[in-house]
Amino acid sequence: MASRDLGGGLRQTTLSVPEMRCAACISKVERALAVLDGVELARANLSVRRVTVNWRTGNGPPPDFIGSLLSVGYVANLPSSGEDEQDIVLSHLVRAMAVAGFCSMNIMVLSVSVWSGADPTTRQAFHALSAALAVPAVLYSGRTFYVSAARALAAGRTNMDVPVSAGILLAFLLSLYDAYAGSDQAYFEASTSLLFILLVGRTLDHLMRRKARSAVAALASLAPRTANVLRPDGAIEPVPLAQVGPGMRVLVASGDRVPADGRVVEGSSEIDRSVLTGESESKKVGLGSEVRAGDLNLANPLVVSADVAPDDSALAEMTRMLEAAEEGRASYRRLADRAARLYAPVVHGLAALTFLGWLIHTGDLHMSASVAISVLIITCPCALGLAVPIVHVVAAGKLFERGVLARDGSAFERLAEIDTVVFDKTGTLTFVEAVLTAPEQVPGEGSVIASAMARRSKHPVSAAIASAFAGHERELPHLQSTIEVHGKGIEARSGTDVYRLGTPSWVSAEHKSHSQETLSTAALSKNGRTVASFRLVEALRPGALALVRWLKSRGFDIRLLSGDAAEPVRSTAALLEIKDFSYGMVPADKVASIEKLRKQGRKVLMIGDGVNDAPALKAAHVSMAPSSASDIGRNAADFVCLGGGLDTVADAIDTAARASQLIRQNFGLAILYNAVSLPMALMGQVTPLAAAFAMSSSSMLVVANALRLRWPSKRRHGALGSLTAAEANR
Repeated sequence: MASRDLGGGLRQTTLSVPEMRCAACISKVERALAVLDGVELARANLSVRRVTVNWRTGNGPPPDFIGSLLSVGYVANLPSSGEDEQDIVLSHLVRAMAVAGFCSMNIMVLSVSVWSGADPTTRQAFHALSAALAVPAVLYSGRTFYVSAARALAAGRTNMDVPVSAGILLAFLLSLYDAYAGSDQAYFEASTSLLFILLVGRTLDHLMRRKARSAVAALASLAPRTANVLRPDGAIEPVPLAQVGPGMRVLVASGDRVPADGRVVEGSSEIDRSVLTGESESKKVGLGSEVRAGDLNLANPLVVSADVAPDDSALAEMTRMLEAAEEGRASYRRLADRAARLYAPVVHGLAALTFLGWLIHTGDLHMSASVAISVLIITCPCALGLAVPIVHVVAAGKLFERGVLARDGSAFERLAEIDTVVFDKTGTLTFVEAVLTAPEQVPGEGSVIASAMARRSKHPVSAAIASAFAGHERELPHLQSTIEVHGKGIEARSGTDVYRLGTPSWVSAEHKSHSQETLSTAALSKNGRTVASFRLVEALRPGALALVRWLKSRGFDIRLLSGDAAEPVRSTAALLEIKDFSYGMVPADKVASIEKLRKQGRKVLMIGDGVNDAPALKAAHVSMAPSSASDIGRNAADFVCLGGGLDTVADAIDTAARASQLIRQNFGLAILYNAVSLPMALMGQVTPLAAAFAMSSSSMLVVANALRLRWPSKRRHGALGSLTAAEANR
């Protein structure tokens, strides 16, 4: 079975389950998979009707996911990569709706004569014509509901299509009975109109869900369907994207997108990687440059050697992260799931009691069945099942368009609860890349030696020194036995000379630090004697001051926790008007600070980027990381900001607050709907047709309410919009 390797013996399989339609279905699917040996996690996604399973490999074959789902009445298969499943479903729904609508309208036309007092012969003829028109509608258009209901019943369970199917068939059979018995009225239009209304509701629901998932669809569409693979003999062979594997050489023409993460092995060009970074500025690439799936080639043809399969690319991972936004089990979602589990026994029992009660009270079999059918249809928990996930998926799509990637739907709820924001400094409030000031003042020997040593380290200070002297350094000396001392610097030998590049106190006892404001200082020593000093500055990220002021205006407590030295942290805090700050902190110190806040009842948002921030990101109530963060930092965070600025943090907080409000509104709408409609159905005040209209309307109302989240917010413009770019980055 196709699966992805997640490392450590853990694999991931994604299956399409088209018959998942409500929260009760989600619960059944997940429980059926969770009991299989080796399965560690099963998460169903109602929006795309897929389930993702994480499982551990063993000596035997993989778990039988498809068979397990079939045993509880759900047909599952691997998602198709060559066709748009959403369009296939939509085409079927439209055809079924057209048949039901045509038959329903013609039956209504015939019914006008019957209602107007037609003679018995004409009435019976019109009843026969109505029955003939109703048959294709009931058999063809109703197949959508019958197949799903039959599979559920065969597996010994029920789903929302069981009462719907019962309502349609019972309404049709009652009309046949009335026509055969020579009754004055036969209600064939009730069964066909019921079908038409249900299909209209399901089609609109399908379209609205697809609109809600527009960000996911747009992101997935950036991956090309095929790749031009270069064979060893030089031939170019177009192959499906799924067949591209590590080591394959792929030709990326101008205007095409890169199909898989890899490296350029031939050619040079410019690429647009705004999909991954949120920045529209193009970047030059050449031999050895890394490229990512989804990057757009703007100029010359490139030959790329794939490092991973397309399904393991950064673009595919971003798509999965967006889809995962619906899968989080927030407290609201768990509440909806528990309510959905009670649906089948309660509602089916209530419908049976309603039928018996009305039959005993009136003795009218026809009326009793009609009331029971209305109860079955009107109480479908679709609105309740959609109340939470549809808001999460709309929120995730909106944030992605704004440059924020949500990794977990439950994080929206947690983000709406925060009262404290904790920042890391370097790489979060400031750029990781330090800038060397006045490089022309560095002595010639110092620049040459320092450049040679700095090129052997990936430390930000080393990168700044190497960058400052790139392109105009003299011939670099031969260095021997270079070692890097964590937190101190680099030591190297050249002949009998010993050089140190790093913190002033480490390289030489005679050197004094000149750190001031946001400047950091490094020094170079030769045999213990200082030969050069380097002063570096960290630039604030765009919008840092604006964000801090906006957070304060919303009443959040702001704190700065950094592992940097006292003076750089103090000066950065002063520039950003942050009064509560700590410096010289190791990862354990940051975690301890967050735990202390948690014990005080605080809900902490941690924003950090480095490997050393990962424990704190996990310890916080909710967390965010910039796109420049380390892989570990991004994986530990609940949200990833794709752009270089910090204004997207305010977008995420604002969106989470609005999402939480809309979820509560959706719950209120679902509860109000059932509180009003169920008593009316029990009292016989609702026909099956009206019940179908009400049930479909409740689902569409919940989805439409969630789509309000895409409307622009006016709450934060006063706080962030009042600052000019110069004020925000002074």
